[in-house]
Amino acid sequence: MISARPVDEVDRHIISLLVENGRRSVLDIAERVQLTPAPVKRRIDRLERLGVIAGYTTVIDQSRLDGGLEAFTELRFAGNTDVDSIKKAAASLPEVIEVFTVAGDPDALIRIRADNVHHLQQVVDGLRKHAEVIGTKTLIVLEAWRRDGSI
Repeated sequence: MISARPVDEVDRHIISLLVENGRRSVLDIAERVQLTPAPVKRRIDRLERLGVIAGYTTVIDQSRLDGGLEAFTELRFAGNTDVDSIKKAAASLPEVIEVFTVAGDPDALIRIRADNVHHLQQVVDGLRKHAEVIGTKTLIVLEAWRRDGSI
């Protein structure tokens, strides 16, 4: 049974430590939150069961790996296009990394990885082919920075 206990300050500290470094050991976390490893492990397990911790990932700087480029494309959709249509338009292209539906203008932000500017143009053209898309604006990433220093 999943505990209904709310997330407390110790849980939040554990989460922040894992966000900073998802490979951090339970022993290291325990020392930093001033608990023994067993209760820290139980807390992490509970946070995973609750879906607060949805998974662990590796962040790759693609520009160092393959020299490609990254861009964000703003999408504007006709009238009352639903969120599923927005996701469907983006999901059909493997270069799309993430989709953010947003309130206001634009309707969505699409994060894209492409080999070069020509490839990026093909991806954007692919997005524009969806009947509901009425406008786009693309911004090429020159440099990235993350608070956790992972890029």
